[in-house]
Amino acid sequence: MSASPRECSIREEGDDHAMMKYPAAVLVLAALASPVWLLRAQAPEAESRSVWDGVYTEDQAKRGETIYRKECAACHGAMLTGGESAPPLTGGPFLANWNGLTMGDLFDRIRKTMPQTNPGRLTRQQDADILAFMLSVNKFPAGKTELYRQSEMLKEIRFESAKPGPKK
Repeated sequence: MSASPRECSIREEGDDHAMMKYPAAVLVLAALASPVWLLRAQAPEAESRSVWDGVYTEDQAKRGETIYRKECAACHGAMLTGGESAPPLTGGPFLANWNGLTMGDLFDRIRKTMPQTNPGRLTRQQDADILAFMLSVNKFPAGKTELYRQSEMLKEIRFESAKPGPKK
C-alpha cells in the first residue's frame, strides 16, 4: 500500500520538524554512523570457517593423543566411545550434540570441566591438542596451522557434523 501525496508531505514536514528541533542529535547520529558504515564498506567479508577447513595439524593431534591417553581415556575410553560416567567424544551422538556450535564452545567445555578430578588443571595448549586429537578421530581433515588456544578465536570456527557442499 502506498502513501498518498498528502501523507508523504505530512511525514516530510514532521521529519523536518524533528531535524530542526534536535539538530545536535541528528549530527551526532550521523557522525557515529558514518565511520561504522565506512569500515563495513572497506572491510573484506570475513570468510566463514568450519572444522572441515583443516583447523588443526597432524602433529598437534599426535600430541593430543598422548595427553588424551594420560588424562582422559580412563573416563572417556581408549577409543573415545565413552564410559560409565563420561559421554562419547566420537560418533553420532557426539557430533549431533555439538553440531551448529563453535569450536570455542567445545574448547571452553573441556577447559572448564576437565579433567573431572581437577577441572582446569591442563594448559590451554594441552586442551587445544586434545581437541585436535578429537577432531582427527572424528575424521575432520588436518590442515597446515594448529588449532588456536584462545576461545575468542575458536568461536569463529563452526562445528559442523556433516561436510558442507562445495563453495560457489
